[in-house]
This record gives sequence, C-alpha cells and structure tokens, in this order.
Amino acid sequence: MVLVTATEMREMDRQTIESFGIPGRVLMENAGRGAATALLKRFNGLEAKRVAILAGRGNNGGDGFVIARCIAQKGIDVTVYLLTQADRVEGDAAANLKLLEPLGIPLFELPDRGAFFVHETSLRHRHVFVDAILGTGLQSDVNEYFRYVIEFINRLNKPVFAVDIPSGLNSDTGQPCGACIRARATATFAFPKLGQFLFPGASYCGALDIIDIGIPAHIADRVGPRQFLLTPDIVRSYFNPRAPETHKGQTGHMLVIAGAPGKSGAAAMTAMAAMRAGAGLVTLCVPKNLHPVFEARALEVMTVALPETENGVLHESGLSQLLNLLPGKKCLSIGPGIGTAESTIQLVHRVIRETTLPMVIDADAINCLAGNNHLLKSLKASAVLTPHPGEMARLLGITPAEVQKDRIASARYFATDCGVHIVLKGARTVIAHPDGRIYVNPTGNPGMASGGMGDVLTGIIAGLISQGLSPEAAVHAGVFLHGASADALEKTFGPFGYLASDVMGVLPKQMKKLLDRRSTDYAVTSSFS
Repeated sequence: MVLVTATEMREMDRQTIESFGIPGRVLMENAGRGAATALLKRFNGLEAKRVAILAGRGNNGGDGFVIARCIAQKGIDVTVYLLTQADRVEGDAAANLKLLEPLGIPLFELPDRGAFFVHETSLRHRHVFVDAILGTGLQSDVNEYFRYVIEFINRLNKPVFAVDIPSGLNSDTGQPCGACIRARATATFAFPKLGQFLFPGASYCGALDIIDIGIPAHIADRVGPRQFLLTPDIVRSYFNPRAPETHKGQTGHMLVIAGAPGKSGAAAMTAMAAMRAGAGLVTLCVPKNLHPVFEARALEVMTVALPETENGVLHESGLSQLLNLLPGKKCLSIGPGIGTAESTIQLVHRVIRETTLPMVIDADAINCLAGNNHLLKSLKASAVLTPHPGEMARLLGITPAEVQKDRIASARYFATDCGVHIVLKGARTVIAHPDGRIYVNPTGNPGMASGGMGDVLTGIIAGLISQGLSPEAAVHAGVFLHGASADALEKTFGPFGYLASDVMGVLPKQMKKLLDRRSTDYAVTSSFS
C-alpha cells in the first residue's frame, strides 16, 4: 500500500486538475461525499443526534461544507461553525459554502476566541463533531486560537470524525503540531498519509477510511510516492515452497559474532532465531571464556571460540580466524552483546571493512561504528543496520528525541548517505533502503518492550538472508513476521509479559499462517479498514 507525503498529494491534486482536467470542485465534491458516507458508516444513529462541523477557511473546510450538505439532505441535524469570516473563504471552498444557505443549514462565523466563547455552550450540547479545520499541509504549530479550539473539543471527550487528517497532525511525521484533534475515525482522501501510520499520529486518527476522489492512476504513478506500508501479500511474495529433497546444505549457513560476559543470552537468541527462521546451519563465534556455555546451551548451533581480552570480551586478534570462517557462509551477523571495549571496536571495524558477505549489524556493533560511518560507504557487500532510536542517534550525532521527531527523515538520510538498509526499530518500525524508499511495518505491539526482542529480530533477518532472500526482502519479511509473532502472543498471553524467546518460538507458526492464503486468523495489527 502506498503512503504519501503532503507534497506528493498536493502534486497529484495539481496534475489531476491542470493536466488531466478534472476540476478542483469535482475533487472536493468526491471527497466530501465519500467522507459523508464514511461518517454515516462509523457513527450509527446520526439521525437522532446533533452534529457540529468545525471548518477552516481552506479546502479542508470546503470538504466539511460538502459533508454538511450531504448529511443534512438525509435529515440529520447539522450546524457549521466557521472559524473565520465567510468573506475570507475562497475558491472551491467558497462555492460550497454558498450552497449551505439554500438548504437552511445553520452557519455561525467564529473568527476569534471571543466569538467562539459565545457558542461554547451550544457546542457542548452537540453529540458528534466533524473536524474540517486544518488539512495536510500543516508544518508549524497551530496558532493560539486554533489550539484553543482543538483543546476545547478534546476536553469534551465526544466522538470526533476527522476530514482527511486530524487538525494539528503533521501528515509526514505523525507528530502533533502543538495541539491535535483526537479523532475516533478519519476519512483520508486518495491515499493514506505517511503520518497516519506512524506514532503518535496513528493514535490520533482512530479508524481510517480511504476515500477514492478520482486521482488517475497514471498521475499517481508519475508522482511516484516512495513510502509504502508492508502487507501480508508483499511479504508472502518473497517465499517459495521448499523442494521435497531439500537438505541443510541448501538452506544457508550463517555466521554470528556475538556475546560477552553477562550478555550470553543475546548471542544465543540471535543464533537460535536464525534457525527458527529456517536457516540450515548457524556457526556462533564467541569469546573463549563463554564457549563452554554455548556448547551446552545452543544445542543446534555450532560454536567457535575466539581470542579475548583479559576482561573476557572479543579481541581484534581474532580477525584472521573469522576471515577463514567466511567461505561457504551466506550471511554474517555481528553485534548482539559484544560490548564496546576498544579492542572489540577495532575488531568490528576490521570485520566490516574486510568481509565479503551480506551483513546484519546490530546492537553494540552499531555503537562501535558511531563516529565512523565512512566505513559503511566502501562495503564489499550489502549491509542491514537495525538500530533503536538511541543507536540511530549515535550514528547521526543527534539526540534520540530528534530521531523520534522525524523517524522517516532520520532513517532515509542515513540509508541513502551510507548506502545501507536501515531498520529503525520502535512502534511502527521504519525500514529505509539505499535508494530512499521507505516501508512502514504495521505489526507489533507494546508487549515487545522487553529485553532480547532486537536480538531475535537480527537473527530472523540474517537467517532469511542466509536462505537466499535479498537483504531488502529479508528485512521486510523479518520485521513483519517478528511483529506478527508478538501480535499472536498478545492474543494468548495478554498485552505484556511474554518473552523474546516466546516470539522466537511461535515464529514458524506465523510463517505457516502467512504462506497459507486460506488462513483466516493471521495476526496482523492495522489502523485502517
């Protein structure tokens, strides 16, 4: 599914009007009528309720005027509260504003806080609110008056239906601009907006309906949005059935460099998750002191003891041994639990410079890279980095808050600048590719906020690459299935309390459900319908 930015949507509208010849007023009519249908579907019994439409002076307000006309003609009690003076409304919105009077639809002009105050009592007695105040082009914080109105509506705690996007929400980042309407449902036009699938934006939108307003497909293709939502069909397309005679030598051999004293679990989970994802063989390389632990703990995994420092962490002198292990392997995973001692940092740098295998770089290996991003620009093979916001911040030299403020921009910049695949973990994990394309993952839930989840994800992605999937396909499938497995556990265990090892354990079952097109209980969390 395509997700668009405000700029891309604006350009589609412009080309549809100017080059294809569909008048803007027709697009507005289609939008308003479609939104009215969605409103009636989402809120039963409107015929017995009083509806308030809060409208701004732009096209979002114009859509609201069409909605008012459509529901009034069905006998619904609707009043329009215009948050400006009527003579300031222009263009197609003004044309639709003029149609309200012949239908006897009440209209009140509330251009300032004083005028709004006069009508606050009547607004409190409205049952349902339609938010048609601000559209998708908002980039800065809402002004003082609109902020007051938005906060007033939110305090009423009554059902709100947002037109295109909740007023106050940045449609590109999903961040509220000072204040934002909390909608129970949103009708968005032509394509869903990127910010509606990122958090916190998704929580402001409620249920999402996508309204076809008549944008021709060739114009959408010409504009070429570069953001997408991962779907079961996308992920399913990456897998082919195994032949009956398949053996472990044909399903990939993966090399893992992981572990340090106190962090042996990270290494074990990464290795075992790769096998749960279907990798045929896994060799786990760990500091010498930990080798006996893994010999007993990871029964299905082969292990190699590497030179260590006096503190028991990996030493750079193990490089030649590691390089000798590369032949015959399909993927290298490095980082879970290795620490950031100086000798380990040097080993990580040299491995990254010299390996010829596709790599999945995670956890402490990412921290070892901070300040040395240039190493990624001369790789001999593809690389996937799986940072959480704190690790992403260290790579970019900014704060985690700055990363979270615009997750798309952070991931896209690093991916294109360094030529790597980025998996920026978190609610609605963001995947960025070297060519600038973005994928947003809809699976997963807050119960994943526990230790070891990232180690399992690293193992899944690397295990899929080892089986022959491209890094791009492995990232899509790995992130999606990782979240879907947690969603299945949420249904069984509850909202939290399940472990990373539990996610790993149910992964094969989720893969089976994904590949079975007949499955009716495949666990996918989504904010649209």
